[in-house]
Amino acid sequence: MAPFKPFQDDRSQYPEKRADGTLDIDLSSGKYLKLWQGPQHPGITGNMSVELTVCGDEVVEGKTHVGYLHRGFEKLMERRTFIQCFPIVCRICVPEPDFNEYCYAAAVEELAGIKVPEKANWIRTLILEMGRINSYLMYLGGQAGAFGMGVIGQWTTYVRDLMLDRFEELTGARIYHMFIMPGGVRDGLPDGFEARMEETLQEIESTLQDVYEAMFCNAIYKKRAVGVGYIDPALLDSYGVTGPTARAAGVAKDVRRDQPYLVYPELDFEPVVATESDIYARSDVRRRDLLVSIDLIRQILVRMPKAGPVMAPLPNVLHWKIPRGETYVRGECSRGEYGYYLVTDGSGYPRRVNVRGPSYTHAMALLERFIVNVNIADVAGLMVSLHTYPPEIER
Repeated sequence: MAPFKPFQDDRSQYPEKRADGTLDIDLSSGKYLKLWQGPQHPGITGNMSVELTVCGDEVVEGKTHVGYLHRGFEKLMERRTFIQCFPIVCRICVPEPDFNEYCYAAAVEELAGIKVPEKANWIRTLILEMGRINSYLMYLGGQAGAFGMGVIGQWTTYVRDLMLDRFEELTGARIYHMFIMPGGVRDGLPDGFEARMEETLQEIESTLQDVYEAMFCNAIYKKRAVGVGYIDPALLDSYGVTGPTARAAGVAKDVRRDQPYLVYPELDFEPVVATESDIYARSDVRRRDLLVSIDLIRQILVRMPKAGPVMAPLPNVLHWKIPRGETYVRGECSRGEYGYYLVTDGSGYPRRVNVRGPSYTHAMALLERFIVNVNIADVAGLMVSLHTYPPEIER
């Protein structure tokens, strides 16, 4: 088998671009072939597809198509009252809904002048770290599956389901929790929650050790992942790359530390960093960051106030008008910086809502650039290594 080649920004061997940016490719020549990867394909990230032009087994060009799943949320929110937006935002990112809930709630609170109770901030931080673990577990199974290691996905799905049990007893729901709302959270922790959470965390730690030995120490996985999908650190800022993808390239970007929010300033942790900037490094950074989240949850449960309110007084939410203003609130989700830009005009509806999710820059601009020159067998692994969720692209 020919050696895998890292990303090279060299199109000299390929056709020239037209004025509209497309390549001058003559498919009738027989040299090039157009293929679609997705949406009915196990090697695709969610409900999206990539239109590939290949020359032999090498990709010449790739164009992403995100489809029509869960789309138009920003405009839907601009036509609903502030409280009616609350159950909408979690749909923007199905596997990681809680970061949308937090960013939206925090933006509303800032413009409305609402002070969130201290205990609510601790519970919010707990929920965000629980959601981060869920997202990483889903990612690890997908990354392994993209290279033919399906058993890893079965292991991570099992322990993710245990964390969903904790979400269910805390919020009443497994996927869309709708628990972080403007003013605080809907309720406190149920009796015995801490002990059951500790059992879940221990099970996840045990499974992660098995994942490490079966996946990260596996010679086949290393051959498929090491040196593949290299991203030059010089491209990170220009392409808006954040989160584990940036940290795997040696840049310690983490909103939790760089621009602290909630109770993160009171917790002890450091961003996980690597330097190789390939698929293996990105997957290992996420595995180690998952262990950091486990430690953070333990810190939170020990230090959380035992008493106190979890919701600030709110006006009549059916007739809630927020003063004119604008704000941008950010947080660190499992894939990088997540942010909400909210503009109000004094009415009972948001004037403008814009969501900044990592998937847009990672799965559109970045993927289309560094998919060139890679082997077609690596396309699935490359996409998964960027950890994207299509609904937050077609917002």
